Amino acid sequence: MVPVVFVHGIRLSGAAWSGQLELLGHPAKAVDLPGHGIRRGERFTLAAAADAVAEAIGEPALVVGHSLGGYVAIAAAARYPERVAGLVVAGSTFLPGKALETPFRMAHRLLMRLPDQGERLSRWQFRSALPPKLAEAVIGGGIATEVIPDVAKAFADFDVLAALAAYPGPTWLVNGSRDHFRRHERRFLEACADGRLINVPKAGHYLPMVRGEEFAQLVLDAARSLSISSVSPERSGSC
Repeated sequence: MVPVVFVHGIRLSGAAWSGQLELLGHPAKAVDLPGHGIRRGERFTLAAAADAVAEAIGEPALVVGHSLGGYVAIAAAARYPERVAGLVVAGSTFLPGKALETPFRMAHRLLMRLPDQGERLSRWQFRSALPPKLAEAVIGGGIATEVIPDVAKAFADFDVLAALAAYPGPTWLVNGSRDHFRRHERRFLEACADGRLINVPKAGHYLPMVRGEEFAQLVLDAARSLSISSVSPERSGSC
């Protein structure tokens, strides 16, 4: 099967995918985006983030992104379509704009006013929402609250539907049925050159981490379908 490259959400790191890396039993890696994880302190831009994803890809890969990582995965696929065999975009079908930017900027201001810049509150949030082992991995990878303004700025002019339409390969849009980021999923699906939409009942925004086994199966199914299509007569040119 094609390898998998995972792209994390805002403030997190590749450690957010540690559960998926254990579950897959398949060649996979997780990147740290600029301003996050081991690249904390670097300036986040959409171009630099897309480049980070492309640099992590050896042979063409299935790129799997969650939340911020889903948008970055779309940007990388539009910029480097020859490197992206397929896309899985999870919790990333809300159109960027003021409705998305304003609450993130407000949250950043509130957190940065706290003595520890919200570190304690953020740790409590992840320990409350995620399985214990994964929560500790996420916390250990670092929580980059300071990156929020750069991310908001980077997405101010990002035409995500145009980027998605520019990518010719297969795309899986995966949302929890209770995820507030699924608001524009139909518009995202219409923009896909080759898209399919999957809604997971009773799941929220942290679907890939909270419902790890289910999500891993979705990723494996996508990877298998890419491997099958790559050797089909139509793709290989044989009769």
